[in-house]
Amino acid sequence: MANIIEMTLDFLGGRKRAYQLTFKLNQPANVAVLDDLSKFCRASETCAVPGNHDKTMMLLGRQEVWLRLQQHLNLPQETLFALYSGGQPPQHKDKS
Repeated sequence: MANIIEMTLDFLGGRKRAYQLTFKLNQPANVAVLDDLSKFCRASETCAVPGNHDKTMMLLGRQEVWLRLQQHLNLPQETLFALYSGGQPPQHKDKS
């Protein structure tokens, strides 16, 4: 089981690095794209459209994409593991 956890952490670490390479924050074009996506995905506003369930669900989907981007850009792989495993942090076994 410890091997599966380590493999999962390695996978998440690789994916996190891929997101970070794709969205290097020291590149003006990347910052511009993230700024545009934050607006399009309603990063800091409500997705609720009173009386329009379908529109609300569409906007929530966009916001979910934004949250995933932010998670992979900013969270350590152990926290990503916890998010994707139902809130359980990885249990590392001592190798002694």
